[in-house]
Amino acid sequence: MSNFLQSTNGATALAERALPVAQPANLDSQPLPATSEGRRLIFVNRYFHPDHSATSQMLSDLAFALASDGENVAVIASRQLYQRADARLSARERVHDVEVYRAGTTRFGRAGIIGRAVDYCSFHVTAAITLMRVARRDDIVVAMTDPPLMSVTAAIVAQFKRFCLVNWLQDLYPEVAVHSGIALSDGWLGRGLRWARNRSLGAAAANVAIGEQMALRLERESIPSGRIATITNWTDDLGITPAGRDNPLREDWGLEDKFVVGYSGNLGTAHEATAILEAAERLKNRTDICFLIIGGGSRLSDLQREVRAKNLSNFVFKPYQPRQLLPMTLTLPDLHWLSLRSEFEGLIVPSKFYGIAAAGRPMILIGAETGELAKLIRTRTCGYAVAPSESERLAKLIADLADAPMMRAEMGKNARRLIEAEYSMAASIGKWRALLSHLAFAARQRPKPAF
Repeated sequence: MSNFLQSTNGATALAERALPVAQPANLDSQPLPATSEGRRLIFVNRYFHPDHSATSQMLSDLAFALASDGENVAVIASRQLYQRADARLSARERVHDVEVYRAGTTRFGRAGIIGRAVDYCSFHVTAAITLMRVARRDDIVVAMTDPPLMSVTAAIVAQFKRFCLVNWLQDLYPEVAVHSGIALSDGWLGRGLRWARNRSLGAAAANVAIGEQMALRLERESIPSGRIATITNWTDDLGITPAGRDNPLREDWGLEDKFVVGYSGNLGTAHEATAILEAAERLKNRTDICFLIIGGGSRLSDLQREVRAKNLSNFVFKPYQPRQLLPMTLTLPDLHWLSLRSEFEGLIVPSKFYGIAAAGRPMILIGAETGELAKLIRTRTCGYAVAPSESERLAKLIADLADAPMMRAEMGKNARRLIEAEYSMAASIGKWRALLSHLAFAARQRPKPAF
C-alpha cells in the first residue's frame, strides 16, 4: 500500500515538559489572523480540551504541539463535554495558543440514540456555519469523526471555500452503526451514507487511518491509496511511565493486597465484556484477585447489572478520572484487559492499548486472534489474545499471571519498549507534521484564481 508516511524521519521531538494550565481568554468574533504563509490549520471535532474523551485527547495533544511549533491553529468544537451535555464552555477562547470556536448545539446527551442523533446533526449544521465563516482558501482543515460522517459536511463546505481537506478517521461509519445494531443504519439508508462518506473521502487531499486494517478497508472502498496515510494514535508516554505497586490509589480504593485486573476507558457496543464476567465468576474464590473498571460507556450498566445478579464481590467500579491521574490509574492494575468485537476489526482501533503499554503493564485482548492488535500483542510478547468464547482459558491466564510476577514484569518491559521504539507520541505527531508540511507545500503550488 502506498501511504504518505512510512517513517518518522525528520520528526521534531516533543518538548519533555507538561503543558501549563490553560488560561482561556475571551476573544471577539473577528476572523483568525493568517500566518505569514497565509495558512491556518483548522481542526473540527465535537470535543476538545478540557474534555477527557479519546478523540478530544488526541486532538488536544496534536493541536497544542503544532501551536507550540508556531503554527496558526484553530479548533471548531461544541460547547459540551462528553459526560456533560449540559456544559456551556466558552464560545470563543484561546488555549495554549490555539484559537477555539465552540459552536452551539442541542443538549440531549448520550442517554438515548434519538437525542444523540439530534446532537450530532445540530453540530454538523453549526460547525458548517462556523467553518464557512472562518476558513479560507489557503487553510488546511482536518475533520475528525465525531460526530460520525463529519467528512461529508466538511467536503461540502470545501466545495465553496476551496480549502485543503484532511479526514482524521477514528472510526468508520455507517459500518460501526450497522454492527452496533442501530436501526436504519443498514439497507438503503446505510448504502446512501456509505456512498456519501466515500465521495467525501475521495475528494479529500488525505485520509488518515489509525491502523493498517482500517487503511486496507479504505482501499477496498476504492479510496485512492495515494490519499491514505496510516498514523496511529498515541498516549502521553513522557508522563505515563512504568511504576511499582506503591500507588496511592491502591490504598484509597482498598486494593493494597489485591492482584488487580484493570479496564480503563469507554466500554461501548464495540467491546466484549461477557468473557471477563465469566472469567471473574470462575475466579470468585480467588480472594486475592480483583477486577477494577474505570470509566463509562453504554455497556457499563449491563456489566454492573450482571455483577449484581451473580452476586460477585470481586469487581470495583470507578468513574472516569481526571487525565492528570492517568499515570496512577494505568499503573495501578497488575494486568489490563481490553476488547474489540471481531466485526469491528478495521473500523475501530482501541487507543487504550497505547496507555497500557506506556505504563509497562501486560495485557489480555479479548477479540479476534487474527486482528491487528492481537498480532501485535502476541508477536511482541506483551500479553495474550483470547477469543470471546474462551472464558475458561481467560480465567486460567489471569490466575497464572497472578502467580507469575517475573513473567508479568518481562511482558510489561516488552510493552514499554514497543512504545518507545515505534508508537511514541513524538513519532505519531512527527508523522502528522510531515503530512501537513507535504500538503502545505502542495497547496502552495496550486494556481491562484484569476479573479
